[in-house]
This record gives sequence, C-alpha cells and structure tokens, in this order.
Amino acid sequence: MRAVIYCRVSTKDQVDNHSLPTQKKFCKKYCQDNGWEVDRIFLEEGASAKTADRPAIKEMMEYCRNNKGKIQFLIVYSLSRFARATLDHTSLRAYFGSLGVSLRSATESIDDTATGRMMEGVLATMAQYDNDLRADRTKAGMTTALEKGSWTFGAPLGFLISPGQNSVPSLIHDPERVHLVRDAFILYSKGSHTKQDVLRRMIALGLRTKKGKPISSQTLNNILKNPLYKGWISVPKMGIDNSGNFEPIIDEATFDRVQALLAGRRPSNTPRQRNHPDYPLRHFVRCAHCDVPLTGSKSKGSKDYYSYYHCRNKSCGKVRIRKEAMEKQFLDLLSSLKPRQKYVELFKAIVMDVWTKKQSEAVQNRKALEKRHTTLLEKKDQLIEAYVLDKVMKNDDFARIQDKFNEEIAIVRLEIHDATLEEYDVESVLAFADQVLLDAPRLWAEYDLNQKQRFQNLVFPKGLQHDGDSYRIAATCGLYTYLREFDVEKVNLASPTGIEPVLPP
Repeated sequence: MRAVIYCRVSTKDQVDNHSLPTQKKFCKKYCQDNGWEVDRIFLEEGASAKTADRPAIKEMMEYCRNNKGKIQFLIVYSLSRFARATLDHTSLRAYFGSLGVSLRSATESIDDTATGRMMEGVLATMAQYDNDLRADRTKAGMTTALEKGSWTFGAPLGFLISPGQNSVPSLIHDPERVHLVRDAFILYSKGSHTKQDVLRRMIALGLRTKKGKPISSQTLNNILKNPLYKGWISVPKMGIDNSGNFEPIIDEATFDRVQALLAGRRPSNTPRQRNHPDYPLRHFVRCAHCDVPLTGSKSKGSKDYYSYYHCRNKSCGKVRIRKEAMEKQFLDLLSSLKPRQKYVELFKAIVMDVWTKKQSEAVQNRKALEKRHTTLLEKKDQLIEAYVLDKVMKNDDFARIQDKFNEEIAIVRLEIHDATLEEYDVESVLAFADQVLLDAPRLWAEYDLNQKQRFQNLVFPKGLQHDGDSYRIAATCGLYTYLREFDVEKVNLASPTGIEPVLPP
C-alpha cells in the first residue's frame, strides 16, 4: 500500500518552528506502523484551512489523479490540518475517495467503518466550530479595537501602520506621502480644480502607490472619500463610526468641503457660480457709463423669447443689446486684432532663436536640480538613520528637521517638473500662439464656456466696456499690441523694445 502525506501550517511564522517537522514525523510513523510506503509528502506553508485554494493541496489532487490506483491513503496529522470548514472537508474527502484514496489521521481514530466515519464527521464539525470560533473572536477583537479608535486594517496611502500597541496611535503619517495627500485635499477643496487636474498635479509632484506606480484616478477618488484622513473611523458593516486614536492628515472642514464638491453640491462658503453657457460675455463686459458688469437674460417678445446683454444697474440701464449682435461685434473685434502673417512668422523665429540658445542652459539647470533632489533624499535617509538607529536626537527635533527636508524635496520636485516642461513645450506653445493670433474668432466660437472665458481674459486682461453701440478696449494682450505696432520700416530704423530678445539694429 502506498500513501501520500499532507502537512500544513496556517501562518508564515510557523514555517520555521517545529510544527511541520512534528507533523511529518507523526505521519511517517503512522505509515510505518501500518506497513504503508510513503510515496510523497506535500507541505503547505502558511495557508489557511478555510478554503481549498492552496497550492500544495492542488498539487496533491493532481498528483493523485495522475496516479489513480497507485495511491491508497492520504495521511494528515489531524483533520484540522486538512480543512476547518465542514463543506471543504466533505468536498475534498469525496474527491480523493473517487480516486480510491482513503483519508486517515495520524492522531485521531478514523477509518472506513461506521464508527470511524462517525468520528470523522464529529472531528470535522469540531474543526469547523473551532475555525468559526476563532473568526468570531477575531471579529470581536477587531470591533473592540475599532471602537477604541485603533485602525485594524491596511494603512491607506499617506499613513503607515504604527509598530506600537495600547495607547500608541494605530496609524502614523508616511513621511514620503503625507504632504502630497494633504495637498491633494487642499487643492481639490478650493473648487477651482477638477479631479483630473489634481491627479495630474499629484503625479507630477511624485505621488506614488506603495508599489511605486503613479496613482490612478480611482485611487485618488478613494483617497478623497476616505474619512480616515480626517481622523474618523467608519466601518458600517461592523457598526463602527467613531474618531480614531491617530493624527488626521487634513482637518474636518476641508474633508467636508471635498465631500460636498464630490457630490456636486456647492459648499456654503463657495462663491455662487455666476456663469451661464448662453452668455459667455456676462460679467466680463462692463457698462461704459457706470462700469457695472453686464448681465444676460431673456425677454418675452411678441412672438418669442429673445436674449439680451444689459446693464444691471437700475439707476443706469443705458446698455441693452441683443445677444447675437453683441457677440458678433466681439468676433469682429477679435478679427480686427489679427496681425499680418509675416510678423507672426518673424515673432516665432525670434522666440525659437532665443529658445535654442537657452535650451542647453535649461538642461544644465534640470541636471543640477536632479542632483540636489538626490542629495536631499540621501540627507533625509541619513537623518532617519540617525534618529532610528543612533538615537542622537529628540522626537521634536527629528520631526522639525524631517518636515524641513520634505518641504525642500517637494519644492525641488516642482522645479524639476517646471524645468522639464520648459525644455520640451515651446513648439506646442508657439503652435497655439499661432492659432490665437491668426484665427481668434474661430477659436472663441468653438470653445466651451470655460475656454471662452479664459480666452477672453487672455486677449483682454482688463476686460471690455460697451456703451450700447460698440466696445471700448482698456488694454489687449501685450503680444497683440506689439505685433500691431511692428512694421518693417521701424525695424530697419531701431530695435523695438518690450519683448525679449531685442532685435539688432
């Protein structure tokens, strides 16, 4: 008769002690006493018995199937080492039974007799009971810890699990990520940035998962919704909703503001949105008579409703113009600013010339910043080593110096990112400038509301006035002004100033 032996320990910590050797010893002796040959031994190191999803038992199932008829017995130290769940035990026993393999325990009296099967059923049920009891105790212990403010699960990004116990906080701040996580909350709470804006910014600043990968949109969303960051533990399935024993990363007011923005609600202290997609010039153009921003609305005519821009100052009311007429005048105004093509090309050539000369300088600057970044990281590691291993400074001094390092590292990362953008984006900027300068009316007409308003502020940084008949311009973008005054004869006489570089005479 031939037998296979199956031994299992449930945690990695048990792998190095005498649990596995003890199990093998008893199982091999049991085979020897019964005169059975040990064909093979399967070891399951650090696996739960609650499920059959274990590599060694899967390997053993395949082995017995491939050697059907050659293996007669499966020996375990005890049934609790085989499976703790009754259903798992029954399923596995039935599988091996179909292959002609009988289950035996080296320490328990089970066999294929009626009494042996009864004992096996009782022992399997007891193993299930013991497993359930352990789970209940674990859940009860976790619930108690959570109620006392201790976090018992994995640490979210920005936190680390504290090595302490009892009165020591269960979570501590991750010095590598806490500042970036806090910045993400603050940036989004302002209400002027989308989640994608925040995501791009955080990735650029170096926020990574614990596996070193850039955070995803879903990860950022989970961060912004997690109350742990305000120091609050909420586990609805366990009935937990109380404060934690650890230091929050952001204050409650900021967290609540973020939740309101995520839910599409306007926080009470957020300025009311005054924009309307039908009136892109609303509040941008001001009344030329009283300097009050114009508003937009519809009025009932004899047959239909008509849209108007008008002065909202009741004591003035001198400006009232149909929406279509005012926006057409705006497009005509943009067309009038269009410079000559040859001046635009000359401008682009000048910029590219300056850019070529400064490009090497930008590369050197970035290399210097990267070197400084590396140096700061090395110094920070030395600081941590001095604090943890050498214990040469107090907690307060360590925290203060570490915060300073984190601040300097964040600033350098920003500078590196900015230098990288400066080095590679000039051609796309010039291409966009070419569109703005030569095809402004079409761009404005095609843009959405947000893009229209940003474009308006770019071209007319001080806004516009309207007197009821036509626009009055306070100032235009400096580039438009420069190119309109730029003609060949003046260039031949003197170098125009006001934009760098100054042309040679």
